[in-house]
Amino acid sequence: MSIVLASASPRRAELLHQIGLDFDVSPSDIDESVHANEPVVDYVQRMAATKAAVARQRHSSEDTIIIAADTTVAIDNTILGKPEDEAQCLDMLASLSGRIHMVHTAVVVSQLDYAGKALSSSEVSFRHIDEAEAKNYWRTGEPKDKAGSYAIQGKGAVFIDKITGSYSGIVGLPLFELTQLLRDMDVYTL
Repeated sequence: MSIVLASASPRRAELLHQIGLDFDVSPSDIDESVHANEPVVDYVQRMAATKAAVARQRHSSEDTIIIAADTTVAIDNTILGKPEDEAQCLDMLASLSGRIHMVHTAVVVSQLDYAGKALSSSEVSFRHIDEAEAKNYWRTGEPKDKAGSYAIQGKGAVFIDKITGSYSGIVGLPLFELTQLLRDMDVYTL
């Protein structure tokens, strides 16, 4: 049996190593456009399923298990992607400042004709962030490739007042849900 992580995310890889899995990395390059009027949860689940399907086309052995995930940060049912520039980062952080937002991570585990799916949804409460702080954070480089312009596992943790839900799901791979899906396939971690 081999396991393939359909993601280039170093954070997802770290989480898989944390639970003792050996795996290969094979990122799925897909169109991540949001469909018109697509609910946030539907979008994140579609992205994870599409990543798994693309990886399955490259790794068709019946002994290969594919793990794919997608994480979306949303506020007021609006998806906050990765910032294109400083101005967009500052706008995102201003919209999150002093408010609660949602982080949804969908995970798919597939082996040939079987695909287990799960969704982790977590609330994240931010304290107030002033503009000078947001600019300093942008200069660290951390927000540039992060959905919602922050990383809970990095410097962005200083903005977080409280979370309700899955820390690993907010990072990008909900370990509780993932291990349940793997157990359904008789794969045990640790």
